[in-house]
Amino acid sequence: MIAVIDYDAGNIKSVEKALQQLGEEVAVTGDKEMILSADKVILPGVGAFGDAMSAIRKRGLETVIRQTTERGTPFLGICLGLQLLFEHSDEAPGVKGLGILEGDVLRIPPKEGMKIPHMGWNSLHLQNDGRLFRGIPESSYVYFVHSYYLKAADEKIVKASTEYCTHIHASVEKDNVFACQFHPEKSGDVGLRILKNFVEL
Repeated sequence: MIAVIDYDAGNIKSVEKALQQLGEEVAVTGDKEMILSADKVILPGVGAFGDAMSAIRKRGLETVIRQTTERGTPFLGICLGLQLLFEHSDEAPGVKGLGILEGDVLRIPPKEGMKIPHMGWNSLHLQNDGRLFRGIPESSYVYFVHSYYLKAADEKIVKASTEYCTHIHASVEKDNVFACQFHPEKSGDVGLRILKNFVEL
């Protein structure tokens, strides 16, 4: 069973539907025991960093997320879920993130002719042999919606990057923890393949 963590963030339904399309048993839940007993766990989300961390802490989910990642359960953060895995974000100065991974979440710098938030399809440069990208061709397009981007502290954990106003770390992997800034559940066949690779870990 795959647990999709429910903390009142946007975009949870589309993740659930994509996993069901792959034939997976999915529970959208904030129940601690259910999350801890799941085979895989996904932290999705569209929204603001500060509000999300507040909701996670209010529901007592921070400890559960930490326990899940520490015990080696495959864990996937999507979009805001990626950003929450890091220590802090420019979006909410003074708010501590989960701090499971190291790096900075920065505001996308303005650039003439480029709109922020970044909404749309961008191609990925694949690097460092990421397990989520098995069978995915170089320069595949995926769907992004974000105003903040990741700059990971350790380049070796970066498995995919893209360019939009700046160099963006689009996906990371460290041990059992995976994260994508883009939305695999909204990225067509390529996205479904990425989710399938996660499910098959």
